[in-house]
Amino acid sequence: TGHEAVLSCPNNSNVSLVMVTWKRNCCNCCLLSYRSDLKVTRMLNSSERITWKYSPDRDPALRISPVNLGDEGNYTCEIVNTEGNFLFFSSLTVIVPPTVTLTHDKSRVAVCEASAGKPAADISWIPASHHSTEEEIHHPNGTVTRVSYLGWASSTVPTVTCLVTHPATNQTLLMDLTC
Repeated sequence: TGHEAVLSCPNNSNVSLVMVTWKRNCCNCCLLSYRSDLKVTRMLNSSERITWKYSPDRDPALRISPVNLGDEGNYTCEIVNTEGNFLFFSSLTVIVPPTVTLTHDKSRVAVCEASAGKPAADISWIPASHHSTEEEIHHPNGTVTRVSYLGWASSTVPTVTCLVTHPATNQTLLMDLTC
């Protein structure tokens, strides 16, 4: 989320482009089309975030910026030229990095939280412990919050490290247990 996505639509033919159309495979979703004879672009059910990356005559790549969760899905590009109609398919998966925190409560439990990530983040502890517990909260927008709890009341180690692994980011948080 928040970055630019570019979906390719290769126009490898040496013959003239007649029309190019981008569709999203859902009801009432974005449609962007270009007719070369009229030099006209039409946008239907689309926003200003969805445009051509370059000139559709030269390279009909679709640009989405900034990407949000609602942009996830399957896209189809149709190229029409004098040789025929050609379809190209793209799938856009949106990844959301989690917000990561490491705190502790009064009962000497360390709490490592990876909030609102997509997909869910993995949480592990150093030193490794079989006494940690996890919970997962699924949000309506498709993101997931994962929380891991680690008690250290009987621990003799001075610090604990929470490792959060996610396709968009890896984070390491360290907490002093002598407090």
